[in-house]
Amino acid sequence: MDLLKQEINNMVGSEGELKISFGYQCNSDRGIPCEVSHGFKILPEVRRTSSFSCLSGAALSANATLANTNICNGKIGGEILPTWDSPNSFRKIPSSPSLSKLDRLSSSLPSSLSYLSCSPSTSSDILEYDGCALKFMSDPSRGEGFLNATELQVAGGAAGEDRVQAVCSEENGWLFCAIYDGFNGRDAADFLAGTLYDTIISCLDKLHWESEPASVKAYNDVGLDDSLICHDGQSFPRLNGNNDSNLGCFVKSGPSANLELSCKSFSQGVLDSLQCALNQAENDFLYMVEQEMEERPDLVSIGCCVLLVLLHGNDLYTLNLGDSRAVLATCSTGERMNESGRLEAIQLTDSHTVDNEAERARVVANHPDDPKVIVAGKVKGKLKVTRAFGVGYLKKKILNDALMGILRVRDLISPPYVSTEPSLNVHKISNSDQFVIVGSDGLFDFFSNDEAVMLVESYIFGNPWGDPAKFLIEQLVARAANSAGFSLEELMNVPAGRRRKYHDDVTVIVIMLGMTQRTSKASTCI
Repeated sequence: MDLLKQEINNMVGSEGELKISFGYQCNSDRGIPCEVSHGFKILPEVRRTSSFSCLSGAALSANATLANTNICNGKIGGEILPTWDSPNSFRKIPSSPSLSKLDRLSSSLPSSLSYLSCSPSTSSDILEYDGCALKFMSDPSRGEGFLNATELQVAGGAAGEDRVQAVCSEENGWLFCAIYDGFNGRDAADFLAGTLYDTIISCLDKLHWESEPASVKAYNDVGLDDSLICHDGQSFPRLNGNNDSNLGCFVKSGPSANLELSCKSFSQGVLDSLQCALNQAENDFLYMVEQEMEERPDLVSIGCCVLLVLLHGNDLYTLNLGDSRAVLATCSTGERMNESGRLEAIQLTDSHTVDNEAERARVVANHPDDPKVIVAGKVKGKLKVTRAFGVGYLKKKILNDALMGILRVRDLISPPYVSTEPSLNVHKISNSDQFVIVGSDGLFDFFSNDEAVMLVESYIFGNPWGDPAKFLIEQLVARAANSAGFSLEELMNVPAGRRRKYHDDVTVIVIMLGMTQRTSKASTCI
């Protein structure tokens, strides 16, 4: 293992490759006792200020990228991303008004630009909720916001065409993590890293629980064992876009039954806000592409898979487009181990690729007049993912026409062919839940969900203060080298770009749930 770590560290070579690291660990002086069972600390039946103890992240690049962040007159790369990126550690920033960065960006663009306003694109996007639960408010004050905080901890970095971002408010018990897995360039990932969090905050600020804080306290007092379930009995509901209200979530019958409406409405409101923010970002980005494609025609083919994780109290919200995954490690039987003696891996996200039969069927059904929707295992012969941010040439004819020759899609009969409707999910964290692995598809090219969970579980059992995300990267590199018939040194000496033949850009975040303190380091290798 020491040799493996040494050879990975040798990536930082003479050609200016960088190794940056950041990490976060919650304070330990909360006075919440724990007991140890089979190497895992089990939380007692008490309300936690936050539902995570620390996070560990690692990213390994394989793609060479020009990182053309001159989009939006250079404001994204020159002014906004530097305020988010903190390559060596989490750093504190004040919680400024959420529109500050967006106003700075929109002020640099033509006045005809209506985007970056954080207002709903259409009147149908404005949602009304039951008055006893929550509603959208106009011009809320910062203190009323769902994720209000006086101070934030932020970190982020880039690895090839991937971007990773983490924002934490331990004082208010929430954590936001994002993986933007770019393709055909990093502009879309950079755009999201520079704007989406602020857009989400603006949308969530309009989400106001009228009876707060009393209802929030009552909701929190439901207890850790009251999990959210669907009418169909599934414990991990998928709420896809404008889902039927009959598929909503509610608290199980019992003392908490009177909170069914508010819990369901509030959770759905958060999910709707995340989707609203993503839709706004998509409109903003494609508008920008249309304005700049004459000088940068490559922008029309640039896209990004999106994976967002929002941990607020005991609620774990996920949004995904594409093939990145969030995998929960849990003890499904209520015991510390399942039948195989291991934690169970539960995927909280959907896989939006043509390899997913349901997705493939959906795409084909949406284009009945096009006999060539899937060509050579790809959407219109171009893209394996069926849902993604950006990639405008598969969504608008005018953007496809900007491409020349073989790059242009022939017979673009009925766009859009790639959807921006995300999969949305909310899970109530219980005592059985141990950690969440959040990763780009590069990780799962080499490991199944079960293998990833098993590796992390085994590692933290023997290394309670170690870095499980970096350990996953080390194991991936070893497996990639073995698959290619290389030694570790030979694989690490393959330059970025050429190394993409052997593995993709890989970004991993491991979030330790509960108050178990596992690690204080997280790494991003570019």
